[in-house]
Amino acid sequence: MHKETEIKLRVSRETLAALREHPLLNKRNKSGWQSRELLNQYFDTPERDLAAAKVALRLRRDGDVVIQTLKTRGQSVAGLSQRNEHEWQLPKAKLDLKKLDDTCWPAELAEVDKKTIKALFTTDFTREYAEIAWGRGKAKVVIEAALDLGTVVAGKQKEAICELELELREGAPEALLELAAELSASLPLFPCDISKAERGYRLLDPASYALSLPAAQLSAEMPLDEAFAALALQLLGASQRLAEQYHFTGHWRLLQDWVQALAELRALLSSLGQAAPRPTTATLRSSLDALLEDWRPLVLAGNDDEDVRRAAPEQFAEELLDTRWGQFSLEASRWLLARGWTVERNKRGDRQGAAQLANWLNVLLADEAKALNLPLYHRQPEDLAEQLPRIERLLAWLHHARQVLESPDLDRLFGELNKLQELANLPISDEVEADVRTEVLEARAQQAMAVFQSRGWKHLLRK
Repeated sequence: MHKETEIKLRVSRETLAALREHPLLNKRNKSGWQSRELLNQYFDTPERDLAAAKVALRLRRDGDVVIQTLKTRGQSVAGLSQRNEHEWQLPKAKLDLKKLDDTCWPAELAEVDKKTIKALFTTDFTREYAEIAWGRGKAKVVIEAALDLGTVVAGKQKEAICELELELREGAPEALLELAAELSASLPLFPCDISKAERGYRLLDPASYALSLPAAQLSAEMPLDEAFAALALQLLGASQRLAEQYHFTGHWRLLQDWVQALAELRALLSSLGQAAPRPTTATLRSSLDALLEDWRPLVLAGNDDEDVRRAAPEQFAEELLDTRWGQFSLEASRWLLARGWTVERNKRGDRQGAAQLANWLNVLLADEAKALNLPLYHRQPEDLAEQLPRIERLLAWLHHARQVLESPDLDRLFGELNKLQELANLPISDEVEADVRTEVLEARAQQAMAVFQSRGWKHLLRK
């Protein structure tokens, strides 16, 4: 058994061709580009028990060699995935169930009848690959860069394979993100946290690709630094999966959720005070602002306009042909894994980063609630939109961390604040009909007081 550590990047055919000649790879290419054809069959039970357990079982024909591979449940952090992998070379292209014994077979599949395992789909592709030497100081790093071009076939359904796969052969896993991020500066690389096996299952059932990641495990006593890292990595990972699935299905709700994940990440970044000095977050905030500036108005418009919704998938495809999304996604992954917000902060910032989450969060929410000054917007509802960044910071923390607080009625408060945010986003410009504008302003005023008078809000203000 060995651990497979890799990152997958969806690319266009044009980008795949450009990667072969990219100076960054050619300069460090120690083996030269080689090519082989890989023919793969994936297996599961009729009930897809292996997929449910996050296990992949494959037969691969590589020239005259046949390899049986079992990949067990792994972990993925912001696009960088690690899985345990068992391999056996076989004399013929027939699954050897005897190899799947207790030394490798997951305990949660102990009751599965292995005799029911059958072939479900194929992933056949040509792979051009090379060993890349990537220096990190004096540490030796070897990465296999693979350019894969082919097709996933499940019954009558097909999907193209066109991706760059970077797999760690020797050295620190962070090197994969470093190489990918440098390549993304000049080429559109789309981090896709989806394996070829998951693509096959998705062709059989589009809903099988899980969009939700495990919730961040937060506690009242954990340090703020740990809580922020867990939440930010979860949001970034979710945004990558949502982008992948929206690109595949074009379902409007996925685009809404993608924008929401980016907005929440932006809100968290701006809430940390001296724990994350502004210079350390400047690049990330700027990238998020650029994405949100383009996509948030489109989503708000599309919520009431079917023409906007219909045009959005093509616009999103154009976004992926640019370097912006891939570069942001990869640089954000690097920054979060390296804890870039802690670099060169002062002692007060270190103390804040080490503060217990519940204590810090009580202070933050109280400060934000007082600064929001809701009675003012009961009288001046036309100005409520100027407070959207503050409302979004409150919502982001209440969404993900209210369970660590002992304040009452926070679930209800979260719902009421959501309504206030929705009203603050509704247009009230001169182009809006007078009666509609009046209705929105009255609703804003009423909702501002509903939040202000709620038990949860009053408890925050007493902190």
